[in-house]
Amino acid sequence: MPDLPFPQPMASGWAFAGAGAALEIDLDAIAANYRLLDARTGAATCAAVVKADAYGLGADRVAPVLEQAGARVFFVAHLEEGIRLRPHVSPGVRIFVLHGPMPGTEALFTRHALLPVLNSMEQLAGWRAHAAQAQKALPAAVQVDTGMSRFGLSEADVATLAQAPALLEGIDTKLVMSHLACADTPANPANAMQRDRLRAMAARLPAAPCALSASSGIFLGPDYHFDLVRPGAALYGLAPNAQAPNPLRPTVRLRARIVQRRVIAAGDGVGYGLTWHATGTRRIATLGIGYADGFLRSGARDGCAWLGDYRLPILGRISMDSTTVDVNDVPESVLDAATHVDMIGPRRSVDEVAHGAGTIGYEVLTALGSRFHRTYRQPVACDASPCQNKASV
Repeated sequence: MPDLPFPQPMASGWAFAGAGAALEIDLDAIAANYRLLDARTGAATCAAVVKADAYGLGADRVAPVLEQAGARVFFVAHLEEGIRLRPHVSPGVRIFVLHGPMPGTEALFTRHALLPVLNSMEQLAGWRAHAAQAQKALPAAVQVDTGMSRFGLSEADVATLAQAPALLEGIDTKLVMSHLACADTPANPANAMQRDRLRAMAARLPAAPCALSASSGIFLGPDYHFDLVRPGAALYGLAPNAQAPNPLRPTVRLRARIVQRRVIAAGDGVGYGLTWHATGTRRIATLGIGYADGFLRSGARDGCAWLGDYRLPILGRISMDSTTVDVNDVPESVLDAATHVDMIGPRRSVDEVAHGAGTIGYEVLTALGSRFHRTYRQPVACDASPCQNKASV
């Protein structure tokens, strides 16, 4: 797909006649967000999380830009994601797979130069056996559970390893990591509890760099940075928490085509279930975007689109392929000239769309569908060399 400027002036009113909506992804903003986060982390390595296809924005396009901006460590969730990512970054870049090796997949990690995050005693045993077969120590990260009860070795597991170091034979521990459960609420005492538990558990394992913070944790301050941070959502412009202004640049703009306009009379209903009725004569418009595109059905509750400075409330239910909005307050001359409206853009951020749908920005981004016409704005050239004082992880 050829690169188009961002935002793209709509030729003949629309960038691509076959699409109901256009998603514009600002790679320059993603690179700028990475550099901002990298600058906040002092000597700690700033990795980049590109799981879920870079939160739905295209890992094949996003990861090379992040590498150019200075990222040398990447995280994905699944082995298959790591295999797909490997050709798009340099051979020396490290790719960690968060879910670790499922039984029988260990050889695929070494074949594709991927590093597993070992989360259980079973995964440790599988990787130890694979190293014995390879007759050399093999690199991996070890995750410990500091309180989230999701992934990682328990305190009992760590005690077992401390008493029986042979269980780690053949495992070259490159990172000891955990994950904060409440980092988006800075005052929550669970943050400090997990930080202290990581220190205590890591002290019983082979000496290695430590990592605790993802996006929100970075903003808890240096005490949470350890040796490596791994931002994901913040790279893509999502707010680290709701208690402070968002310092990150927005990275997406979603515009939907106006497919049809009509005038309805008092008492007329709109959409499935006729859940909204006009109290008088209204002008409405149907847009070519729906929940099959990832524009969540729950977003109808407080949702809207924007046409310039005009807010267009969503009427009734969001359908699979369409959404209806109120355009009654928009001058006819403005409507006549319009071909599209903003669903996500300068007047309504991803986080605001998420709030209206009763969810979080992560879900909105990762849900964005494949039917959009996608364009990418390339990053402005910059000095991409990583900071010289950064730790090597």
